[in-house]
Amino acid sequence: MTVSKMMEAELLRLYHAEKWPVNTIAKQMNIHYSVVKRVLLQDGVPAINLRARPSKSDPYLGFIEETLEKYPKLAASRLHEMVKARGYCGAASRFRDVVARLRPRQSEAYLRLHTLPGEQAQVDWGYFGKIKFGNAERRLLAFVMVLSWSRHVFLRFYPGDAMPYFLHGHVEAFRFFDSVPREILYDNLKSAVLERDRDAIRFNPTLLELAGHYRFLPKPVNVARGNEKGRVEKTIRFARDSFFAAREWKDLDDLNEQATVWCMGTAAERKCQEDRNITVGEAFLQEKDKLLTLPDNPFPAYERVMVRVGKTPYVRFDLNDYSVPHTYVKKTLVVVADMTVVRVLSEGQEIACHKRCWDRGNQIEDPTHIKELEERKKEAKQHRGMNRLHYAAPSARKLLQIAAERGNGLGGVTVGLVKLLDLYGAKELNEAIEEVLKVEAIHVSGVRQVLERRRREQDLPPPVKIDLPNDPRIRNLVVVPRSLSIYDTLHVKEKGEDDE
Repeated sequence: MTVSKMMEAELLRLYHAEKWPVNTIAKQMNIHYSVVKRVLLQDGVPAINLRARPSKSDPYLGFIEETLEKYPKLAASRLHEMVKARGYCGAASRFRDVVARLRPRQSEAYLRLHTLPGEQAQVDWGYFGKIKFGNAERRLLAFVMVLSWSRHVFLRFYPGDAMPYFLHGHVEAFRFFDSVPREILYDNLKSAVLERDRDAIRFNPTLLELAGHYRFLPKPVNVARGNEKGRVEKTIRFARDSFFAAREWKDLDDLNEQATVWCMGTAAERKCQEDRNITVGEAFLQEKDKLLTLPDNPFPAYERVMVRVGKTPYVRFDLNDYSVPHTYVKKTLVVVADMTVVRVLSEGQEIACHKRCWDRGNQIEDPTHIKELEERKKEAKQHRGMNRLHYAAPSARKLLQIAAERGNGLGGVTVGLVKLLDLYGAKELNEAIEEVLKVEAIHVSGVRQVLERRRREQDLPPPVKIDLPNDPRIRNLVVVPRSLSIYDTLHVKEKGEDDE
């Protein structure tokens, strides 16, 4: 609540001249008691005089002030343990309020940082909520690079802040500026700094590769010194309010296209902080000659992972399965992916290439891979069928041989005979094939006609197809018919024994 000068003067008069307590002033002037305390504290009234009743911490105030004067950054929890050892029995939550009132206020002044044209850029991530890709929900983050002198901005959105996106953001920013700053300032994020002990810094080796390729100096800010990269933090807030708020977009590509237009338009048309007479875009034109030139080739900002192919010809990458030729099952391959394409390599040679999918649980297939697998399975199925016919109906081998000599398709003949085997049984099929061979009617329809005729002659009903379980151990089981005459022999022998 803002207090007018007239109300402030009346409040101070009631307190000092009329000796009204804080609660009485607040009630009579219709304002909150915290507002009364704030005005009185600003006037120099000690905080201890503004309490309505004594506190358990009163005997320890001198010790607390003395300790905080010597150790101004001492935590309230540690100070609470110290006064408890000296007899304090109050609650820790109330004690923290006491420490907050008594702790010395240290307001730090900051120098305004100036940089030369082309000297520095600042980089950071900005969180912008979540983004849906079908069934997948990912974090939406903005990679922001701002040139410190001209304030020219590059903005690009990614479905995360992983290292490949971090690298890709740099490559696209340098392409956008068509040049490279001499040094880039970072926060102490893991993509830039792996370990730090004061001035001893261990950079991420991939970032060092990027810096060596583009010949810039990576430079992390000091710990707890966010003001050193204030330009990029202000730019993120500016992008959040000026670009992202209430914006409609179809997908990530559409959002990034709009972001590029905004960088070249609204963001470039604002006034330059170094020279208010020109815009950011005009300042960038002056700065561009001072920036480093791009190398001949961009840095390979790819995501590269080792994958193991299982029993099915697919590799799992980033929540989805991508097909590979069936000859690579049970092998270890390399997936190399960027923002648009997923490539699968074997010993450095590309064996598959797919458009990247940001959804989850999908199978992305190359029709040629599936066709090759189907043909392989079809051939294998034909071989299994021939094997069954060989054991169940030996006459089928001669029929298939004659069919091959006449140029008939063995696959169709094999499949047809296997169906008849499942329907009529091995004994009936073998006898029908022998009859067909005698009249040289070498085709499946001839075998079927013989089988149907034989059942009619025996006054048997048409056979009923039995659906077996989808288990190859059962469906491909070969039962060879045996002669039952041995059982008749046993019966006769038993009969003779009874006669004796």
